[in-house]
Amino acid sequence: MSLQKRPRRAPPLFPACDGAVKRWLPMNRDGALRRTPTLQRLDLGLPVSRTVRNALALFLSRPVCGALSEQPERAKADWIYIPLQQSCLCGSNSFCLEGVTSMVNAGAMSGSGNLMDFLDEPFPDVGTYEDFHTIDWLREKSRDTDRHRKITSKSKESIWEFIKSLLDAWSGWVVMLLIGLLAGTLAGVIDLAVDWMTDLKEGVCLSAFWYSHEQCCWTSNETTFEDRDKCPLWQKWSELLVNQSEGASAYILNYLMYILWALLFAFLAVSLVRVFAPYACGSGIPEIKTILSGFIIRGYLGKWTLLIKTVTLVLVVSSGLSLGKEGPLVHVACCCGNFFSSLFSKYSKNEGKRREVLSAAAAAGVSVAFGAPIGGVLFSLEEVSYYFPLKTLWRSFFAALVAAFTLRSINPFGNSRLVLFYVEYHTPWYMAELFPFILLGVFGGLWGTLFIRCNIAWCRRRKTTKLGKYPVLEVIVVTAITAISAYPNPYTRQSTSELISELFNDCGALESSQLCDYINDPNMTRPVDDIPDRPAGVGVYTAMWQLALALIFKIVITIFTFGMKIPSGLFIPSMAVGAMAGRMVGIGVEQLAYHHHDWIVFRNWCRPGADCVTPGLYAMVGAAACLGGVTRMTVSLVVIMFELTGGLEYIVPLMAAAVTSKWVADAFGKEGIYEAHIHLNGYPFLDVKDEFTHRTLATDVMRPRRGEPPLSVLTQDSMTVEDVETLIKETDYNGFPVVVSRDSERLIGFAQRRELILAIKNARQRQEGIVSNSIMYFTEEPPELPANSPHPLKLRRVLNLSPFTVTDHTPMETVVDIFRKLGLRQCLVTRSGRLLGIITKKDVLRHMAQMANQDPESIMFN
Repeated sequence: MSLQKRPRRAPPLFPACDGAVKRWLPMNRDGALRRTPTLQRLDLGLPVSRTVRNALALFLSRPVCGALSEQPERAKADWIYIPLQQSCLCGSNSFCLEGVTSMVNAGAMSGSGNLMDFLDEPFPDVGTYEDFHTIDWLREKSRDTDRHRKITSKSKESIWEFIKSLLDAWSGWVVMLLIGLLAGTLAGVIDLAVDWMTDLKEGVCLSAFWYSHEQCCWTSNETTFEDRDKCPLWQKWSELLVNQSEGASAYILNYLMYILWALLFAFLAVSLVRVFAPYACGSGIPEIKTILSGFIIRGYLGKWTLLIKTVTLVLVVSSGLSLGKEGPLVHVACCCGNFFSSLFSKYSKNEGKRREVLSAAAAAGVSVAFGAPIGGVLFSLEEVSYYFPLKTLWRSFFAALVAAFTLRSINPFGNSRLVLFYVEYHTPWYMAELFPFILLGVFGGLWGTLFIRCNIAWCRRRKTTKLGKYPVLEVIVVTAITAISAYPNPYTRQSTSELISELFNDCGALESSQLCDYINDPNMTRPVDDIPDRPAGVGVYTAMWQLALALIFKIVITIFTFGMKIPSGLFIPSMAVGAMAGRMVGIGVEQLAYHHHDWIVFRNWCRPGADCVTPGLYAMVGAAACLGGVTRMTVSLVVIMFELTGGLEYIVPLMAAAVTSKWVADAFGKEGIYEAHIHLNGYPFLDVKDEFTHRTLATDVMRPRRGEPPLSVLTQDSMTVEDVETLIKETDYNGFPVVVSRDSERLIGFAQRRELILAIKNARQRQEGIVSNSIMYFTEEPPELPANSPHPLKLRRVLNLSPFTVTDHTPMETVVDIFRKLGLRQCLVTRSGRLLGIITKKDVLRHMAQMANQDPESIMFN
């Protein structure tokens, strides 16, 4: 008879077959025997390895004879099927064992011996987490350490194992390279598509309909510099349909086409999101922050979400809604990171390692959104990531570099730059200008506070009223209002990115914008890069009141747009609000310095005929102030802004505005817009920036409290499988403490709910004799059971023997710090080794909300 591998299900005990007694001998991968039946004589009809032979001899306390196998891998079989007969002959290719007495008498001593543990080997889905639950950071870190130790030890065995260890070490860099390439490519495609579809609302290129207005006029030989925005190949819809370019009828037709295209784009976007990928809506950054803190949201970073968000992001930005693509690009990049990490078991099987990849992907997303690789790394570190080790910093830098290089290669803006906003100012800033810069910071902080409160109130109303049941209708109505209100004003009709670019620009001799309509001195003979301050002309004053109307419109409409069931970023609308306010302040300071250059504040640095004030710089500072007031970013914001504009010389004004806006906004509330949306959605996010200064103890927070049912626990060796299954069915807890007995309450360990379910299910399938009244035990040795009892089930493998514990008098300030820094799911409260209660992450968050006079029931997830 030959050795065979065990099939999926074990045969019944001692079945009769052709006069022979057949049994299964379960063996570990190292060849160690785990259980042996009562035998008279044993015949293995094949040569075996020295490991198996020595293990059998040691376990059976009998000499073993026979030939050794030249194939040591035979010892690695999980199960070896051995036919047992009453007598056998020792041949040249076999060995015999005689007089064997088993440690287990199957007939008389039911379950009193060394029963096998069917969970000694890992089984599927162990270590995974259920949807909308938090991962165990300590466990994931321990699993990765064990994996790395195993790979290191194996690398010394052979050249192939050494090569595999090198591939494992380099897999992280390979993932970063792939993320950067895909994120940069998608960002370039999105930029090109948005440029074309935005212009499609106003007209079409006759030579190639896929050309944008600018690309169409590039290819035309009849375009002049004075009329560079007009070329025969580009026709507005009124020219194409009714052959009229001027007049009321042409204006009304273009107006209607603008509205219809906007409605079509918005309807397609919200329909695709609702039907194919509901998680593709919103900015994505609040959920990314929550996921990086250890929360599980299945499908949020899936392939469908990536595809639909990429397509719908183009549609919604092209529709003219007051939103941007920069925030959603972080979500898109993280989807790329999740996809590529699933290709490598190092990351796909470890949620902690996966989050390191996602942190780097977030950096790549900001890198391509703003053309700011360093700012992207700092954004991931400051604003998004929860756990950011040093190696993740380097890999984030590499991913951001590759993404920026890929985007630069595509060159979507045609200016050899990574962004549309690149500017060069020719005038330095002066100390006296710090005062208006700080005023812009105050405005940014007030705007941020106003926006957060109004937007959260509107989103809460959307969630609690019938408005949330009609997402398509809401998007259509907001789009219609936006298009109808935006078209008459040239500063709201154009895309928000183009608006910001125009507001940032310095007025040179070749500029044709209304913002540069100054009264020129005919006797001026200065070079074009050093134009002095001049009195404002009619165009500047017209632009001022149009900017004021556009500012009010943007402030109001952005409140209702952000949070709808479509991809919606907040960076660009916030920057647009600040840029408009800053440009108006800059023009005001410029005209004040021109007409009152003899005032003491201007006398020392602004002489007549000098280029003193740069209004575009004020727009840049205002944009940074408003973005900082909404998001509460500081360091990463300043770096992003100077990378975005190339204004390295103006770091101090940017820093002054960013710090001021944060101080002002923090005076009204510590939460940024993303933290506010996290709390609105009830995600279990424990922000490391929050301070806990209340003098409460662990006993005040732990459960059960007075008047509540006792804590649900498992005993180490006295509960049946049916008892445990009933407990799991009747409760929704994530896990259960294991104690010696209900009387002593001495803590043994902690068992996760999911792993208990999988372990019992797996044991019923693989182990014969496990029934509902089988005793389940977590100790090394089985309990003493009466005769004829069903086989017990050993589940020590799923038991965490070192759960984190605190005493009942531990200050909650310490407990909160432990949860933040170690990423715990729960900790047990004991007194002198006796279990008193449990504190979960949800309990900590609810206690913090209660101490802050907020609704503790808003925390919905574990």
